[in-house]
Amino acid sequence: MSETLVTLPATDAKTRSSRRAIATWLLLVAGLVFLMVVVGGATRLTESGLSIVEWKPISGAIPPLTDADWQAEFEAYKKIPEYQQEHAWMSLEDFKGIFWWEWSHRLLGRLIGLVYAIPFFWFLARRRIPEGYKKPLFGLLLLGGLQGAIGWWMVSSGLSERTDVSHYRLATHLGVALTIYAGLIWTALNLLADRTRQNVPPGVNRWALPFFALLALQIVMGAFVAGLNAGFAFNTWPLMGDSFAPPHMWEAALGWLNLSENGVVVQFVHRCIAYALAIVGVLWILAGWRTGIVGMRDRAMIFAIALAAQITLGILTIIHAVPIPLGVAHQGGAAALLAAALYYAHRGRSITRVA
Repeated sequence: MSETLVTLPATDAKTRSSRRAIATWLLLVAGLVFLMVVVGGATRLTESGLSIVEWKPISGAIPPLTDADWQAEFEAYKKIPEYQQEHAWMSLEDFKGIFWWEWSHRLLGRLIGLVYAIPFFWFLARRRIPEGYKKPLFGLLLLGGLQGAIGWWMVSSGLSERTDVSHYRLATHLGVALTIYAGLIWTALNLLADRTRQNVPPGVNRWALPFFALLALQIVMGAFVAGLNAGFAFNTWPLMGDSFAPPHMWEAALGWLNLSENGVVVQFVHRCIAYALAIVGVLWILAGWRTGIVGMRDRAMIFAIALAAQITLGILTIIHAVPIPLGVAHQGGAAALLAAALYYAHRGRSITRVA
């Protein structure tokens, strides 16, 4: 295959330095968001998410410091249905165990906000942000603020009548987190794009949109699986029990709500989307590999490893009945797969200039 080189617009040394600095900062924030997703998964699996029953964006950063403070937090937790119906056996020491997970999750959210906002306004004040990037970067800042409010909206759903949070709100919270994560990575990749590189044939990324659409749907279904504890419905693979699809799993009374409220159906759909993701992913990998371009093949290999690892983690999580380490790794694997897919898709663009 003959090489087609694409020359991107020239930039001066100061602009190149700014682009690298901003990209590095965005990737750092993306790393923190990845950690947030992992800690969020652990918080959910350890049933820790409702241990703090108030939203105090500033003062809440300080944990209980005295025995009286701890007792007050515990007494507040005792008033909600989760404690009364499921955790009445807990002692104060047991409560501390779940409290620290939720407190760490919230503290990490505050840290991400500061690590994003302070450099953003510094780059803005120093006029270091390249043309065309102010609005996207400001949009990510606003989305991060909204995510904090969504987090409390999610938690509040489990404080009065339910013993856990709404799985619809959980899916929204996870979806927005990964949208921010994707935005950070894609913007950083644009900033780091080579000025001269071998172009790729048109159509290499034809499988990208189907893959990302399926991945977005899979992330939502994964949140439903977690929220409904649907991972415990069947712990065999590749069959669910003795068949590919359990007989009589569709409850007529629920109608189409079976797809979001019937744990057996939700697990079945989650499995089916995984199979579709595997097929589309392999077709996309082959499309890039066949170009013969070294950079494209390298990224295809990274993407293939991430895809295979996530599929393996999903199977292991199911057959071992969702142990916490595997469940957390599976959620982190989704974020890693998203990053690998973005990295691969970015190289697969047929470009004529830097975005």
